[in-house]
Amino acid sequence: MLNEAKRLKEIIRLDTELSTVQDLDILLERILNEARKITDADAGTIYIRRGDNLVFSYTQNETQRNKLPPGQKLIFSTFIVKISKKSISGYVAATGEALNIPDVYKISKSSPYQFDSSYDKVSQYKTTSVLTVPLKTNRDEIVGVLQIINKQDSGGEVVPFDSEDEVVVKHFASTASMALQRAQLTRALILRMIQMAELRDPKETGPHVNRVASYATEIYERWAGRRSITPEELNRMRDVLRSAAMLHDVGKVGISDAILKKPGKLTTNERMIMETHTYIGARLFLNKQSEFDEVASMVALTHHENWDGTGYPGYVDIGTGSPIKRGRRRKRTGMKGEEIPIYGRVVAIADVYDALQSKRAYKEAWDEEEVYSEIRRLSGKKFDPEIVDVFFDCSKVLKSIFSRYPDAD
Repeated sequence: MLNEAKRLKEIIRLDTELSTVQDLDILLERILNEARKITDADAGTIYIRRGDNLVFSYTQNETQRNKLPPGQKLIFSTFIVKISKKSISGYVAATGEALNIPDVYKISKSSPYQFDSSYDKVSQYKTTSVLTVPLKTNRDEIVGVLQIINKQDSGGEVVPFDSEDEVVVKHFASTASMALQRAQLTRALILRMIQMAELRDPKETGPHVNRVASYATEIYERWAGRRSITPEELNRMRDVLRSAAMLHDVGKVGISDAILKKPGKLTTNERMIMETHTYIGARLFLNKQSEFDEVASMVALTHHENWDGTGYPGYVDIGTGSPIKRGRRRKRTGMKGEEIPIYGRVVAIADVYDALQSKRAYKEAWDEEEVYSEIRRLSGKKFDPEIVDVFFDCSKVLKSIFSRYPDAD
């Protein structure tokens, strides 16, 4: 448990660290994790406001997680809660007031809000103490709700949240709200770039790029665990990779409609033109200002490289697209094996996985076993065999991501 001095030190650290997180999803996960840590809470949920609704965005539960095999994650589905005073989270969003409830099963029947025990029944988890605070902007606009559950004492017993917890979490929520606004703006800007690409290529939709980015982040995290990457580097690179992966095909804005929207098979010349979207996309980040620019350029350039060297575009000058001579090679050949950056290898399998299981105008969605069989077949050819192993290690989580970002009807 954290004493008062350590809590203050943590809050100062978090104020700085949250301001560096770029991606919205990574930020939500981080906010919830840190809020639980500074209050010794076993579980928690974070909701994002969309109009008159709250979207259940992230949940964490240490007790439930400890029941899983090492390295596995809790799988959850998003759902929507109407903002009204009838539920605890809805009441907080509607009024802007925090609620500190010692035992949700002892809420007075005269209270405007009540606790929905259905999740406890399904999960076989007993919710007791709950502290719920609004995420407000400096203009008092509610952008979300942070809810932490079951504070534990030094012996692991569930106890109520105290007044000091309220003060600390309210301060933390204020910092988190500002970081959340900035991350939402960043996400909106990225999605606008995606919408530009979607005008050219209908396959480049918001749900598609969100899924690819989420898959890539999960796969990278599991790979990093095998490689003993430090937690600090892992957190930083997950954040950068998720945003960069959303822009993997942004270079298609530079391909003509005659090729991009051609219903039939491309000619050899048309295919060569299509392949230029890799370095056209990388070129957008040529004037590198940050690590994000570097990784986004890398992903755009290399996500069509193949493990066996048969991919494209190979070693090229990003500015001109001209092949770069390497050793005795006289013609352009693809990067091979670990010559391909890890980010390109990860996004490659994430992109193909989503394409296979998605319905498109030119094809039906493949069923799950067909998708898995194809990915196994491509191991050592198109994909890094180790990344394929990692993919199957986290396949249950990847499957849940698909349902969180459904395609529009």
